[in-house]
Amino acid sequence: MTAVHEAAATPEYTRDTVSEAIARTGRQPYDYARHELVEPDWRRLPGWHDVTEAQWRDAQWQRAHCVKNTRQLRAVMGDLLTERFYDDLAADQEQMATMSTLLPPQMLNTMAPHAPTTPEAFTRAFYADPVRRYMLPVRSDRHPDWPTHPLATRDSLHEAEMWVVEGLTHRYPTKVLAELLSTCPQYCGHCTRMDLVGNSTTQVDKHKLTLKPVDRQEQMLDYLKRTPGVRDVVVSGGDVANVPWHQLENFLMRLLDIDSVRDVRLATKALAGLPQHWLQPRVVEGLQRVATTARRRGVNLAIHTHVNHVQSVTPLVAEAARTALEVGVRDVRNQGVLLRGVNATPADLLDLCFALQGEANILPYYFYMCDMIPNAEHWRVAVWEAQALQHAIMGYLPGYATPRIVCDVPYVGKRWVHQVAEYDRERGVSYWTKNYRTHIELDDPDALTRRYPYYDPIQTLPESGKAWWRDHQDH
Repeated sequence: MTAVHEAAATPEYTRDTVSEAIARTGRQPYDYARHELVEPDWRRLPGWHDVTEAQWRDAQWQRAHCVKNTRQLRAVMGDLLTERFYDDLAADQEQMATMSTLLPPQMLNTMAPHAPTTPEAFTRAFYADPVRRYMLPVRSDRHPDWPTHPLATRDSLHEAEMWVVEGLTHRYPTKVLAELLSTCPQYCGHCTRMDLVGNSTTQVDKHKLTLKPVDRQEQMLDYLKRTPGVRDVVVSGGDVANVPWHQLENFLMRLLDIDSVRDVRLATKALAGLPQHWLQPRVVEGLQRVATTARRRGVNLAIHTHVNHVQSVTPLVAEAARTALEVGVRDVRNQGVLLRGVNATPADLLDLCFALQGEANILPYYFYMCDMIPNAEHWRVAVWEAQALQHAIMGYLPGYATPRIVCDVPYVGKRWVHQVAEYDRERGVSYWTKNYRTHIELDDPDALTRRYPYYDPIQTLPESGKAWWRDHQDH
């Protein structure tokens, strides 16, 4: 080819920008467009027609008006929802739910924000809504053939088995999880701690923390003082937003007194589900005291929240995140869960990540594969599906803001989905290895050479794989 022909074959970008050319030809699998965050108008819902903005921004009003049952949902939604939905919700609570219903107005308001207001049309939109799908599950959501994997367990990650004192899970060599309490301001249907967190349901009689909070915290701090190999503490529950602030601040300040602790992460879905809590003056002022102390002592203080869909990222959520950053918290990061019907497409994940990163200053961090708990199969995705999603989202976001999709493998911990050691696609069994021992394996000579299994949802398998599991349900 001559130089003249080469020039003629080269795209002429001097007359057009690359983005315009892409928009015109539709060549990219995902087209980015910036969208301004919007707070849905809660007054569209009959029960909140007269609620003022001051009431809406009040954390105590939000907590006092949480929806906890079908009767309270009906009081908010009225005739917007047909009886079919209310009956479906009641059936799920009676037959399938592992978590009781607890929805702050803030979270309920992000469901079906643009739905028509005729009952049939609104009900269809409400059924299809991604936030509703995981925060307010109904009986018809559950998988008809395999609602539960045969090997699902209540404590799928064996966290309680790894407690060194009540509520303190020491699974990784340098990191611990401190569960200060067993309640949240809202309950997610897919909660991995469904055996402990929240009220009992007809299906699950919850375990209980037995120590008084002050005694539990004292034992946690004592263990950390005696275990200088731990440098990273995730302070969780439940949700730290349910710990009275003076108690939480006292615990954090004492935690910061331990020289070996270098990272502290506060786990709170309430930043998204009840941002009003994190905007209360006493909480903001207290968080600033903690952040100032952490910075002075060279400790990295971060907030980890849990947002699963772009609809949940509203101006109030952005305000809460930015306020935390302004008072000295080093990072606000998102740990979402990969859920079928909610966010398990490239577009859904990228829309969410761009809203978090670009509009709310929340760093996309992890997306966990939904854990193998009872009645969760309709949410779970297979390892190969997660691998495809990780591939699909690469290259769009900044590298530091591209979330890792991870499988939290029982007895192993978090592994990037491409770190699988062996994978039987027919039966949906993946095998994983690890490079450290938990404290319950210190004398296990095979801990670092063993291959640990994880299981795909059976409905994602080929017919031969489904047949195998039908024949081996008690495997």
